[in-house]
Amino acid sequence: MQNFDLVQALTELDENAVLLEVQAQLAKGVPTMEILIQLQQGMEQVGKRYESGDYFLAELIMSADIFSSAAALMETFFTSGCESKAIGTMVIGTVKDDIHDIGKNIVSAILSCSGIKVVDLGVDVATATFVKAVKMNKPQTVGLCCLLTTAFDAMKETVSAVKAVDPSIKVLIGGGPVDEKVAQYCGADKYCRNAYAAVSAARKSISPVVGSKPAKQAISTNLGSGLSC
Repeated sequence: MQNFDLVQALTELDENAVLLEVQAQLAKGVPTMEILIQLQQGMEQVGKRYESGDYFLAELIMSADIFSSAAALMETFFTSGCESKAIGTMVIGTVKDDIHDIGKNIVSAILSCSGIKVVDLGVDVATATFVKAVKMNKPQTVGLCCLLTTAFDAMKETVSAVKAVDPSIKVLIGGGPVDEKVAQYCGADKYCRNAYAAVSAARKSISPVVGSKPAKQAISTNLGSGLSC
């Protein structure tokens, strides 16, 4: 059953209340994925307030920081609600010349709790860094995100470089200004409009059998995109 207290606490940006409720639910044995779903619903409400003008960028950043703190708190408990063994690996990062990471961090947390090992390269990531990470970690999937249209060329360059290393790797892209046309321009395999799409696409890329299984519950975000940065 959904816990409205946690959703409301994050919506109101009450960090202490969020962390206390997360601790309480962990103590009760609530699976971490269920807690993440509640947090994601809170982020969705924050996104709606931002879109309506009730919240501004400062509140948006604050909500992401609270989410990250809650995710860190759950880190040691992840195995209780997630896959006990990683089903595959995904490299993710914000492309060069873009430093936005709000959505990327959220997606990384959700993917980690979906049985996928996530190698998060951070922001303003050069193409060469993505290539090095691909060679070292041999992921089945790479996630690229950006919030600036000026970073589209860097995204295209990275897709090409990753494919040159291993053509079988599935490259997922997302971000506020990203859409299907941008995916075609960059040569990416999939445009992900929200976190649920990113999780589903990543799992399907890693294992068609796993990917075909329905998720426990749809996870979405109104912060721009599943791979929004």
